[in-house]
Amino acid sequence: MKVVFHVDELGMIREARHNIEYVLLTEPDAEIVLLMNGEAVQGYLLPRMSKFMKEYQDVTYQACHQSMRNFRVRSKQMHEQVEIIESGVIGLVKLQEQGYSYVKC
Repeated sequence: MKVVFHVDELGMIREARHNIEYVLLTEPDAEIVLLMNGEAVQGYLLPRMSKFMKEYQDVTYQACHQSMRNFRVRSKQMHEQVEIIESGVIGLVKLQEQGYSYVKC
């Protein structure tokens, strides 16, 4: 099972974390990507998100560089696990082309 969780609102990050936890509880071998764009890229700077990333190291974390610029988030502020991609929208399309199921949070 391959799933990309898409978050573009800060208020939906908690829901995404819970959904990821549930999928991994029921499907431990699932390939999970958490892709944040829009205002949600700021969520990667939150202490709770850092804790989550340390706990779930097998999840791939991606942040949209365009959104980072728009919300003045610098690459050096990001946790080392976060992969910065040029465009969240293009990233979502590519993941779906690779067979990832799309879940909007």
